[in-house]
Amino acid sequence: MDTLSLFGIIIRFLLGGGAVVACTVISKKVGSKIGGVFAAFPAVFLAALLTLRLDVKGMDLIHQSITLSQGALVGMIINIMCTIAVVYFSGRLGWKKGLTRSLVGWFLVSLGYAVFIG
Repeated sequence: MDTLSLFGIIIRFLLGGGAVVACTVISKKVGSKIGGVFAAFPAVFLAALLTLRLDVKGMDLIHQSITLSQGALVGMIINIMCTIAVVYFSGRLGWKKGLTRSLVGWFLVSLGYAVFIG
């Protein structure tokens, strides 16, 4: 996938942004726990996967879809690890230091994955 169409980028932006807005509205209307369930849904990934067809055709579409899905899976696993770290460190160090340490850890794990595996 050497180039992305402008239309594909706009659709991805609208779908992903729309999902974030919908989660915010749901959170304000029914509560943060229900809104969090919707926010956990990988809407940006879904938007990218659905619109990939705009930019890629044939067997390359299958290959790019698999690559995108594998990247999303790794990203979700790293985000789960970061969430667990936030809960752990925030309980012991306070929310500012806990969040900071967790984000630094997320960055280092993501960078290490990109350099050594990706």
